[in-house]
Amino acid sequence: MTNILKVAFREFFGMFIDDGALALAALLLIAVVGVLVKFAHADALLAAALLLLGCLLILAESVARAARKKFQRK
Repeated sequence: MTNILKVAFREFFGMFIDDGALALAALLLIAVVGVLVKFAHADALLAAALLLLGCLLILAESVARAARKKFQRK
């Protein structure tokens, strides 16, 4: 019964989020920039630049990880 629940949860999670590490990194980036803006009173332009650069780095890492997995399977 436990295995069935685990599989069902993974399938349900997989419908919305294919790459958990990517989603977690994006949420962490948003949280860090939000804290900087709220408590460190970071400039809005700086926060936007951090979000943009952070997203680009996260996406690049995700693509590199996917490419490594693909080439390791061959």
